[in-house]
Amino acid sequence: MEVPARPVSRRGLLKGAAVAAGAAAVGIGTTGTAAAADASVTATAPDGSTAITMSLTGGVLTWSAKRRGATVIDTSALGLELDDGTTLGRSGTVITNYQHWTVDNTWTPVYGRNATVHDWYQEMRWNLRDTATLINFGVQIRAYPSGVAFRYVLLDKGTATVADELTTFVFPDGTLVYSARDEDAYNPVAPDSIPSAGTAGTDTGPLTDLPLTATYASGGLIACVCESSRVNFPRLMLSSVSGQPDALAAHLMEHTARGSGTVQTASTVTTPFATPWRAVVTGSTHAELVDNAELVLNLAPAGAPADTSWIKPGKVFRCNLTTADGTAGVDFAAARGLQYIEYDAGWYGPEGSTTDATGPIDAIDLPSVISYATGKGIGVILYVNRIALTSPDSLFARYRSWGVAGVKLGFINDGTQAMTNQITGWAKTAAAHSLLIDMHDDVRPFGYERTYPNWISLEGVRGNEHFPTASHNITLLFARNIGGPMDYTICYGQSRDRTTNAHQMAMAAVYYQPLNFLYWYDSPSKYANTANWPGLPWFDAIPTTWDESRTLDGSIGQYVAVARRNGTTWYLGAMTDESARTLSLPLSFLADGTWTATVYADGTPGTYAYQTPVVKSTRTVTSATVLSVAMAPAGGQAVVLKPN
Repeated sequence: MEVPARPVSRRGLLKGAAVAAGAAAVGIGTTGTAAAADASVTATAPDGSTAITMSLTGGVLTWSAKRRGATVIDTSALGLELDDGTTLGRSGTVITNYQHWTVDNTWTPVYGRNATVHDWYQEMRWNLRDTATLINFGVQIRAYPSGVAFRYVLLDKGTATVADELTTFVFPDGTLVYSARDEDAYNPVAPDSIPSAGTAGTDTGPLTDLPLTATYASGGLIACVCESSRVNFPRLMLSSVSGQPDALAAHLMEHTARGSGTVQTASTVTTPFATPWRAVVTGSTHAELVDNAELVLNLAPAGAPADTSWIKPGKVFRCNLTTADGTAGVDFAAARGLQYIEYDAGWYGPEGSTTDATGPIDAIDLPSVISYATGKGIGVILYVNRIALTSPDSLFARYRSWGVAGVKLGFINDGTQAMTNQITGWAKTAAAHSLLIDMHDDVRPFGYERTYPNWISLEGVRGNEHFPTASHNITLLFARNIGGPMDYTICYGQSRDRTTNAHQMAMAAVYYQPLNFLYWYDSPSKYANTANWPGLPWFDAIPTTWDESRTLDGSIGQYVAVARRNGTTWYLGAMTDESARTLSLPLSFLADGTWTATVYADGTPGTYAYQTPVVKSTRTVTSATVLSVAMAPAGGQAVVLKPN
């Protein structure tokens, strides 16, 4: 039986997340009942670009997805396993009810890649019953212009204990996936070649973290598997599947990523309960994938705090651990257009052994630094190791009473259901005390910055302080950064960089980083002679959130060019891998009239990439200009475009 996708009616408004997002929704379509052994239904994006199909054959559920007719995910399994061995969706499944609708919303984030977000999709829902146990459950599928998503719903009132998720992702032949576990570098491999990793205290096997990007043998098509709206549920990893060379299988984490904390082999939830969304962000080109990343936000719950006026994105300077360094950092931040300073690990004592983060070491007169910073309009952020978070409510209240603007949490143990609850609880508690929060180490994005926008950034990436390759840096935009904001310190002017300074500068426009740490662990005195550092005005001026973003060109791991607008000014960043490259970038996104382009480019390459000078120039351009962007090996370019 084919469940029909009938025309949408206006008999009622969609309840739940779509309306909670704050905009009008197109009405519910059709509700019906069925009890068929075989059926299929397809949700198609309103612009026709993507489609996700859910099928029931012989009591077994499957799914697949396409973009512009090309297969993104081939026929793959759906299902959940409960702790008593019951498998939902793998046999004896019948349809009891179906619904569908189209939603067309626009909502305004507190901050983001764009000033508004279009939430436009078709959704299909099947309510289902397992005939052996009479358990009622459901599957919801959505198709957006930016990708597809699905989730499971346990419908019966009471409790349920989920032991595993039986979802698979079967890719077409020739697909490569960019695998990375914990904070390792990305490694493009076939789906059946995820390297085995883990220790006795962590999840072990051929496992990779999300976001996971896939490139296809057919050419420009690209996809990124993410999760969104992870609440009271373990983090999802993906695993190679023995005997299925093109498949990856869901793996719900049972240990924390760092191997400490309680092991949870199953997760008990109060039902009805919806699992996190499994999202596949897609692009017909690599550049288009980057611009479609807001799919993860659209799937997340709408914002919780009523007052968000205190949430201010910005740039951060990390200070050495003395009073004098703090005040010098404040002066540097005020002079250079930064919004925050931060005291990192050690401000309250040795972080690996000290669990009391209620007061600073003797070398820091914290009240005087905070007072001085406040007087200059600069906020203070404090680092806290997870082991000192024994009472986050009282600790965060104390910090707020001091006038602290935010907290950066370190050594987060993401993974299990308990850790998900702890992480989301920290974000909620920080919001209650009007504190920004930035979570570090192996924590992964799931769209929750929409729900609690004070959760302004997170790490979950092999950081720039490891001084990685240029190709690693370029991979991140198409992989980790698709899932959400990324704390990736820009290491400008570092002799250990394997890239040029212009490459480092371009990161400020290329990456989405609403809280952007600059200058690594430098001292302000390093930049006293501004003639030695021609890139400083770029960092002074560039914001961290945007009214409009456009990815102009790119290929994962090779090159990228992104233009972002704040107000009337555009900031363009371009980066290349270890190969010298020239990109031709049409400036058709500019409004009419003439514009002044201030260009920060690679000069003559040095012996080592970091020795390549930055050369500054200006020129007049219009929307008809095709900008020639020449980059040295491991180089880049940064361009400010202002209307005349």
